[in-house]
Amino acid sequence: MAKQIPDLEATVRTGTGKGAARQARREGLVPGIVYGGGVESLPINIPFNELLKKLKAGRFLSTLWNLKVDGEDDVRVICRNVQRDVVKDLPTHLDLMRLHRNTRISLFINVDFTNEEEAPGLKGGGVLTVVRPEVELNVTAGDIPEEIVVDLTGREIGDVIHISDVDLPKGAKTTVDRDFVIANISAPSSLRSADDEEGGEGEEVAPDEVEATEMKSEE
Repeated sequence: MAKQIPDLEATVRTGTGKGAARQARREGLVPGIVYGGGVESLPINIPFNELLKKLKAGRFLSTLWNLKVDGEDDVRVICRNVQRDVVKDLPTHLDLMRLHRNTRISLFINVDFTNEEEAPGLKGGGVLTVVRPEVELNVTAGDIPEEIVVDLTGREIGDVIHISDVDLPKGAKTTVDRDFVIANISAPSSLRSADDEEGGEGEEVAPDEVEATEMKSEE
């Protein structure tokens, strides 16, 4: 299932150059330019408050947007640069690049866990610890997956789920060249406490320690 692409609304900017850009900022807009795709560049304005909200939400530069401009066909774009005021650190200009359906881009995709009721480890009181709630994948712009699905069927306490254990969507590949951890199933807290009293056996490894151990082993 294709991922729902969020809208980015803008208007055509009349005039070009520094004068038109300054006028846009006085009107509470952020000037920008849309380029690429084999057609002429299009100067645009985006409402300052809306853009700032999206920037604060995070990963603006790695999100595929459906650009909606009055009088123009919708087009898929990705932001290549956001210029900011050197003092206030607020956006003053942005560059958007048009994408074809077969263009490959890297985006963060959510991870969804299914069949928890079929996991003996969870049914026995184990706890699912999610190390990576989302994973960066390199995909085509026309075939962005809605999510990565991790099937927990048969998973026991102590199991560690790596990216190699997951069936990635067709054509997608990770941007990291190692078999990183996505999640693990740890023992119930009552069992861990009992083990600690007996000498610390069965100590749970924290998610960040798992990642650090992996990275250290590859150095």
